[in-house]
Amino acid sequence: MRGVNKVMLIGNLGREPDLQYLEGNIAVAKFPLATTETYKDKSGTLVSQTEWHTVVLWRGLADLAQKYLHKGSLVYIEGRIRTRNWEDKDKNKRFSTEIIGDNLVMLDKKKEHGDIPAHEHSNHDSSAVPDINFDSPGIPGNLTKDDLPF
Repeated sequence: MRGVNKVMLIGNLGREPDLQYLEGNIAVAKFPLATTETYKDKSGTLVSQTEWHTVVLWRGLADLAQKYLHKGSLVYIEGRIRTRNWEDKDKNKRFSTEIIGDNLVMLDKKKEHGDIPAHEHSNHDSSAVPDINFDSPGIPGNLTKDDLPF
């Protein structure tokens, strides 16, 4: 039986994306993403719980993150969980769990001078994913901006 490894996160960047280039000029960006859940405890007090995720983006998404994302940016990330392990220099076994992003949607409001595009980006063929502008009447499936869950 096949398994499913799918992650969908909406959160804020904890710092600027760190962009590096690997052999063959392959771009990889890494940044921490904070997701916060708020609920009321038994006494009715609001409690916020924040989880930190390490997000890794490759190639075009990495370049896009470096160009448009900054500390505090609100983003939707879709991808998969990957856990790596290794031995450090002191022979201690180390683990790292990361979110490998396949899709990125920038959720920040468009700035007046328009330097942040408000559309979806993906590591897949960009011609297969249409840009969606919620200010236009032609939103797919007759959805309105108010129908979206975020």
